[in-house]
Amino acid sequence: MAEEAKWYVVHTYSGYENAVADTVVKAAENRGMTDLIQEVNIPMETVTEIEDGVSKTYERKVFPGYVLVKMILTDESWHLVRNVRGCTGFVGSGNKAIPLSDAEIASLGVEKHDLRVDFEVGSRIRVADGPLEGFFGQVEEIDMDKQMVRVVVSMFGRETPVELDFDQIEAAD
Repeated sequence: MAEEAKWYVVHTYSGYENAVADTVVKAAENRGMTDLIQEVNIPMETVTEIEDGVSKTYERKVFPGYVLVKMILTDESWHLVRNVRGCTGFVGSGNKAIPLSDAEIASLGVEKHDLRVDFEVGSRIRVADGPLEGFFGQVEEIDMDKQMVRVVVSMFGRETPVELDFDQIEAAD
């Protein structure tokens, strides 16, 4: 199949998210459609509440009433998901399911990508993009969560710390 799988949002009855997710996965396996329906996800967040001096941590749904499904949209896969008990339909206009954009997927943190960098604290780098393009510097700090790096760049004879995105720098030879 030439088409790439995309993430779609499925609306469910409140409290049926887990049941819908499980049923979609099982139905795809039973019908041999795991190539079309690849992944089902219910975005969760960890919440810590302090009540009467006691800390309590639990998981809660980020979007109650919604399930994310990564699938190749065909009539067959659409009907499989749409006809699951507890599912009210896809998010979109009318009967047309609209996939989430790459930016929306990234902001939700649904897909985790292993990030590898070819530099470490103390490495000499070259700024490859942005207003400081062409300058050289030394890595002072790496923030993997924000995908940022603090670099000390020598400008006009002064050492200046700057924060840059990973894609703005490259290892200096």
